[in-house]
Amino acid sequence: MRIGELARRAGTSTRTLRYYESRGLLDARRADNGYRSYDEDDLRLLRQIRTLQDVGFELEETRPFVDCLRAGHPAGDSCPASLAVYRRKLAELDALIGRLADVREQVAHQLATAEESAGPTVAPRCEMTG
Repeated sequence: MRIGELARRAGTSTRTLRYYESRGLLDARRADNGYRSYDEDDLRLLRQIRTLQDVGFELEETRPFVDCLRAGHPAGDSCPASLAVYRRKLAELDALIGRLADVREQVAHQLATAEESAGPTVAPRCEMTG
């Protein structure tokens, strides 16, 4: 299939596909007429990349999954290097969740302090409604 069809089927743009090619994540074969040529395996690679990026993986973090598929494995996450990326990503997410929990606790404390020092709040009275 040509680049336009691959882009359409993968839900991306031809520009993105050329970028992936420049980064070594996608290999374009050339037909006799010079056009890029792709197959279903390329579509599988793209779907793996898109799935990972949709959940927050950086493009370079998808490389071990792509390499795993290229090596003939049935899934991109069935290789040790892919599992290592999953582990790193989970550790990164756990650290981020911890930092967010700390920030939330600080904001809640600031709110409670502000509410205590403000005393009871009285709703403003609208003079026009009597």
